[in-house]
Amino acid sequence: VRLAESGGGLVQPGGSLRLSCAASGFTFSTYRMRWYRQAPGKERELVAEISSAGRSTNYAESVKGRFTISRDNTKNTVFLQMNSLKPEDTAVYYCHTFTIYGENFWGQGTQVTVSS
Repeated sequence: VRLAESGGGLVQPGGSLRLSCAASGFTFSTYRMRWYRQAPGKERELVAEISSAGRSTNYAESVKGRFTISRDNTKNTVFLQMNSLKPEDTAVYYCHTFTIYGENFWGQGTQVTVSS
């Protein structure tokens, strides 16, 4: 299993970024996918998740209405569109998936910094 995030960077408050996570080594279309983030000195938190077919999504309260998770099962890729970014969104963002057997798989993370 390999998860490779991209799309992070430095953005001003109110700006937008789109993160991508390219997946390989498993049957992507049958797995739920998640985005987590971890800010300095804080625990890793779940930001958004999407069902295997993309019909169901869930979001942390702190990002509802600003972030959108989506996926393209033809390209084995999951996305996180982040709008109206705030300084408190600054964190390393991780792509994640898991099996019914309790195995967890993580990407290497991509840094998002929101600052003027």
